[in-house]
Amino acid sequence: MPHIQLPENAPGILGPMKFSPQTAAPMNTLANALLQTDDGLSRGERELIATYVSSQNDCIFCQTIHGAVASEYLGDDDWSFVKAVKCDYQQTSLSDKMKALLAIAGSVQKGGKNVTAEQVETARQHGATDKDIHDTVLIAAAFCMFNRYVDGLATVAPINPDVYRGRAANVVKNGYSAEGQYAPAPIIS
Repeated sequence: MPHIQLPENAPGILGPMKFSPQTAAPMNTLANALLQTDDGLSRGERELIATYVSSQNDCIFCQTIHGAVASEYLGDDDWSFVKAVKCDYQQTSLSDKMKALLAIAGSVQKGGKNVTAEQVETARQHGATDKDIHDTVLIAAAFCMFNRYVDGLATVAPINPDVYRGRAANVVKNGYSAEGQYAPAPIIS
């Protein structure tokens, strides 16, 4: 049960966003700027970073929705690749560049000062640009905030994976917005 009175049938981040539209707008602008571009990293790679950080923060809603969006972009119909990335990305078929960037994202998740010069150099050696590194750090930092927003208010998450699949298709088509973001579905507290 959420800690504050949130709109009904608005799971995850949608509840707090509908509760506070004035803060939802800049948060959605940030999410779109970080995730809805193929400038440098692809949209699928960006969503994988968001998914990985959210899984490290144990934010069920965010790791599931962003994993679904990543899967949609990557053609991972059964979510098996995204699940493998969350479990142990080093053992996946990800590029060495993406593995190095996920290492950086994981360090940001623990605390920004945990990112090392060696991690950045490894990412560069595998083809990461300064923009790739910048965007990885900012996506990871933003998702720590989003995860804490969702979980700090004890929002609810749909249990039906089809809800996330439907939302993922909508995000791929329309980007992120607070209005109409998630269809009503069975939820758990």
